[in-house]
Amino acid sequence: MTSLTDRYLAATLRTVPAARREEIATELRGSIEDMIDGRRADGRDAEAAEREVLTELGNPAKLAARYADRRLQLIGPTYYLAWERLMKLLLSFVPAVVALAVGLAEGTDGNGGDAIGKAVVAAIQTTVNIGFWVTLVFAVLERTNAKLDLPEWTVDQLPEDHTHRQIGLVDLAASVGWLVLVIAYLPIQHFRSFVPDNDGGNLPILDPALWSFWLPFLMVVLVASVGLEFAKYRAGRWTWPLVGVNAALNVAFSAPLIWLISTDRLFNPDFVNRWEWLSQPENLNNVATLVVVGTVLIAGWDIIDSSIKAYRNRH
Repeated sequence: MTSLTDRYLAATLRTVPAARREEIATELRGSIEDMIDGRRADGRDAEAAEREVLTELGNPAKLAARYADRRLQLIGPTYYLAWERLMKLLLSFVPAVVALAVGLAEGTDGNGGDAIGKAVVAAIQTTVNIGFWVTLVFAVLERTNAKLDLPEWTVDQLPEDHTHRQIGLVDLAASVGWLVLVIAYLPIQHFRSFVPDNDGGNLPILDPALWSFWLPFLMVVLVASVGLEFAKYRAGRWTWPLVGVNAALNVAFSAPLIWLISTDRLFNPDFVNRWEWLSQPENLNNVATLVVVGTVLIAGWDIIDSSIKAYRNRH
């Protein structure tokens, strides 16, 4: 037996429990000798046979982990699905809630210019913390073999076959939930915008004069959009009539919004004057440009995406 095998044994035994080293050394050396003898019987020379055997056994660190029953992954398959579900759940709303809270707190304290930046930083920090701490907890559970006592999987949990359905229940819930939040926000901000005026009262973000027509009109369009979401779910897919209604609703919402923001009629003048940064014409124009570009991109993509899906359904 050459120094190559001795070196392999030394590398393997370095990280196994001391109480088992002699036993493992004897067992592993015997296995290596038997494998080498088998290859030599097939006509290979001793050096080539030894290299083949050690290569086949693989990385000694991995072999030592198997002997020591030590996991080489941070989170194994036993805990991975539970970790994944919890991560998706927490990341789906916690960073957004933290960002909103930080943004509102900074805005009400008079730091309007820094509110967005600090909200984004808070969201990123929250995301990193969630990833770190949840992963750490599951890594500890993995190494202590803790039982999660999760219900066993059964065939009753198999989802229904929606092979030909483009729009699922999750899509419906997400879309309707978002629309309902926007519809609710329009009147709520008039009474509770979380932005105080100079006397400590409520300062609406949108111009109260818009209640004479435009805000009710936009709310009607959004309610109609909720109806469209249910129609899409019932159909299960995009059809050309639904694409037409979707395009009409996008235009009905986007066109007034773009016109209002472009003519400085969207925001409450008192709200604009409340912030030194926003009251500057150049900054207000930049905000208007961002709103216009964002509105056009979102509406345009929604129309194009629905048209592509309807086209694929017909072909």
